[in-house]
Amino acid sequence: THLPQVAAQGHQHLFVHKVRDSDATRTAVSKLDNAQRVEEIARMLGGVDLTEESLAHARQMVSSAQA
Repeated sequence: THLPQVAAQGHQHLFVHKVRDSDATRTAVSKLDNAQRVEEIARMLGGVDLTEESLAHARQMVSSAQA
């Protein structure tokens, strides 16, 4: 999903991204741990540059979803 509100609801978070080699582009999938998950949701909320505000909001979203 591209929606942080939906991503925060999941039981696990997979990060899908492109990896470019000199002659090919591949798709890679990584399972995120809790800290990485919070950072990715914060990035989804506020862009590439993470702020304390976006991280706090992401932590709150994940915490609320787990309650």
